[in-house]
Amino acid sequence: MIAFLTHHGFEQARQKGSHKFFRHQDGRTATVPDHAGEDLGRGLTNKIFHDVELTKEDFFDWYLKR
Repeated sequence: MIAFLTHHGFEQARQKGSHKFFRHQDGRTATVPDHAGEDLGRGLTNKIFHDVELTKEDFFDWYLKR
């Protein structure tokens, strides 16, 4: 998820513990937990997509092309 956000122009603004806060130049933001070896749950993933105004389809397109 972090690589996906970075690819779409988000930059890490700060970090508190294992949570990274990303900000886009246009004002969109998202907080992503960075727990080594753990997957993000469906609800959290959907919340991040909603916050950054991107879709699951955008993610799958990016994932298949990388």
